[in-house]
Amino acid sequence: MFEPASRYYSIGNSVWTDEQGRKVVYKRRRFLPQSGSARSLAHVTIKPKDRLDLIAAQALGDPLLFWRLCDANDAMNPFDLLENGTIVRVPAPGV
Repeated sequence: MFEPASRYYSIGNSVWTDEQGRKVVYKRRRFLPQSGSARSLAHVTIKPKDRLDLIAAQALGDPLLFWRLCDANDAMNPFDLLENGTIVRVPAPGV
């Protein structure tokens, strides 16, 4: 259902059964990981017109891994990281 690069790929499924006995399969809730213990590969200072997907492509080799930048910086909303002058941690691979 989810690509291997997705933040939801490793999240398990659960099953809910309604009153008529129908089973509904759904993804469990994903919680932000604790970023304080993660190793950093680099730090990027955001400039006007920067984009997380382009930073992820350059630093991590895949633009779809922008969510790893969010996780490493405790950001639920990716746009929170794009304020000019914000220092964004780039997590080391595998973290």
